[in-house]
Amino acid sequence: MTVTLSQSTLAQLSTEVARPSYDRSKVTPGMVHLGVGGFHRAHQAMYTDALMNDGAAMDFGIVGVGVLPQDERIVEILNGQDGLYTLVQKHPDGSLEPRVIGSLLRMLHAPSDPDGVLSAMTDPSTRIVSLTITEGGYLVDQVTGEFEADHPSIQGDLKEGATPSTAFGFIVEALRRRRAAGTAPFTVMSCDNLPGNGDTAHHSIGAFARLKDAELADWMEEHVPFPNCMVDRITPVTAPEDIAALQERFGVRDGWPVVCEPFTQWVLEDRFTDGRPAWEKVGVQVVDDVVPYELMKLRLLNASHQALCYLGYLSGYRYAHEVASDPLFAEFLLGYMEFEGTPTLPEVPGVDLAAYREELVSRFANPEVRDTLARLCAESSDRIPKWLVPVIKADLEAGRPVDRSALVVAAWARYAEGTDEEGEPIDIVDHRKEAVMRAAADTSDPLAFVRDKALFGDLAEQKGFTEPYLASLKSLHDKGARQTLQELVDRVR
Repeated sequence: MTVTLSQSTLAQLSTEVARPSYDRSKVTPGMVHLGVGGFHRAHQAMYTDALMNDGAAMDFGIVGVGVLPQDERIVEILNGQDGLYTLVQKHPDGSLEPRVIGSLLRMLHAPSDPDGVLSAMTDPSTRIVSLTITEGGYLVDQVTGEFEADHPSIQGDLKEGATPSTAFGFIVEALRRRRAAGTAPFTVMSCDNLPGNGDTAHHSIGAFARLKDAELADWMEEHVPFPNCMVDRITPVTAPEDIAALQERFGVRDGWPVVCEPFTQWVLEDRFTDGRPAWEKVGVQVVDDVVPYELMKLRLLNASHQALCYLGYLSGYRYAHEVASDPLFAEFLLGYMEFEGTPTLPEVPGVDLAAYREELVSRFANPEVRDTLARLCAESSDRIPKWLVPVIKADLEAGRPVDRSALVVAAWARYAEGTDEEGEPIDIVDHRKEAVMRAAADTSDPLAFVRDKALFGDLAEQKGFTEPYLASLKSLHDKGARQTLQELVDRVR
């Protein structure tokens, strides 16, 4: 029997499918989340649902907001399912663990219903506004670190009396209205993969507010907290095969389920203005200082994703698990993490870094997750500068070699040329696509790709980086990715 997922059909689901044990009619909104994608639904919403299953956090239901025009489809699908969706954990042995999540109460589409979004954000019951708007969504200049005040996307929102259209616009306008009404401000909680994500959100949203209303910006500085957090769970894009498998194996017809690995981690700074769910009761690490955990994840997990994706793609692989299961690549990844990534980290309380590194390779090698290299290669100009370039700079300052990291950058340059080693086209997905591809194609200057200070700072002027980078780039062209990787591993083993 196939059951179309909705509140009225929950009782009809197979006993193999976990479902909310709480009465969803008793859940009231307490959070608004901007940017509802797979990660939010596999992570923050999942933790909140787990609390609700324990009879807690019933006043912290989530109202989701699709901020972009193209979010209309997910809004329509999830509202058609009463906010319910299936989270499917994919275990390495091929078993699937489906669970219906009930913490997301409803979805709003900001472009077509901005008043509805503002109404939800200004409601006194809303105490947290959370964000997953991507690494590049905070509009921070990679060189200066300053907010890109002239970015075209926000110019309309900066006009007096404008109806908001961006996350910045909605947050600042909602806080302005709450202040005018005497309503306590909400906490702004970024869940994006950024070093100091709360600090970044604070900086960018504060800068936007100052351009809009300096007095309001001053009030926000005093009253609105922006906690930092580290979030971790590999959540690939839901494929048609995932939707079909859920229906065929468990009888659930779900228009947009989420698939993820079994591992999950959330380290959260405890800085909230008006309460929060007791997430620590369901496994969240609530700490005073998130930075060590954050750097561990960004410089080991995230940077290692970049270390495998370009070289793996050029070598003919298309999925992360294929790359991580290849002994040559596994040795390369572990070498990068141990000798280049880990030395740049502060002490990480309670974490065995050697075990963490081994676990990462095992997680990457999970054949059921089927995380595509194309996804990992996308938007590299937002990722490499935040995840790998700081590692390179720290190692160079300490006098350590950066051979592996330089190869990763060279592999990105080779990938960005837009054709693989068989001459087949590569679809480059990057908001700086034209500039990146133009630099990669510049044969008149071997260092053209890394001269972009917005991405690499002054690395093009540092011999400790340019020598291994140029050697790697030449080898990638002359010998191909796999032979280049083999020779490097043999040399540094």
